Amino acid sequence: MTAASHDTALGAVRAFDEVDGVVVLTLSRPPANALDNSLVADLTAKLETLAGRPDAPAVVLTGAGDRFFCAGGDIKEAIGCAADAMVERMTSFHALLCALENHHRPLVCAVNGWCVGGGIEMALFADVVYASAGARFVFPEIKHGMLPAVKGIARVREMLGDRAARRLLLGGEAVDAFEAQAIGIVDHVVEQDELLPTATAYARAAAAHPPAVFAALKRALHAGTTSRSAAEQLRVTVADARTVFDDPAARAAREVWNG
Repeated sequence: MTAASHDTALGAVRAFDEVDGVVVLTLSRPPANALDNSLVADLTAKLETLAGRPDAPAVVLTGAGDRFFCAGGDIKEAIGCAADAMVERMTSFHALLCALENHHRPLVCAVNGWCVGGGIEMALFADVVYASAGARFVFPEIKHGMLPAVKGIARVREMLGDRAARRLLLGGEAVDAFEAQAIGIVDHVVEQDELLPTATAYARAAAAHPPAVFAALKRALHAGTTSRSAAEQLRVTVADARTVFDDPAARAAREVWNG
């Protein structure tokens, strides 16, 4: 069986019926599934609720449509914001990354199109990432006067290595699904019509393993892999957010995208 198509919750994140121990969470914010405050809060709450269940399911995270998995942070929401508002926004996104990192059950990402900025950060906290052959990956923040979360940057460097992290974060260049696989963002590239069934099948198989063993292995894999604690990462994220959102050049770069 695959995930049922019945939508059980409306809003920024659609949660489909659980089938064989798997829940599909779909980012659903047309036209590009950009991460505004409501989507970040909704996804965090759903992940924490699912993880808190005694029978916590595996999760497959994907995006609505076939053009965008996630367009990253909503720049239009950021334009005109004061630094304090952006600190709140970055704090919420940090909490989302923590919820992804701490999900003790199988977490699979099915990237169905453009995966931008925060979308890549989210994907890198999944246990397995599948991507459609047409998917594209880019960190555009350096061109847009924005910043990834420090927790996300640490994950990029940990997963991809220093050279690839510098290339993506400092260069802002896009890579296709096959190059993303070569550098470690993606585990498997499949055709678009195979993406969700394949990702769901993997999640179902992973969910069949003993939950306590799976959770223990995930904890061991995470232990000692970051140079900063979550609290320290948040402190740096907040400090950098204040600096960037008070910076005239960064503000000017954001304003370009207002049209």
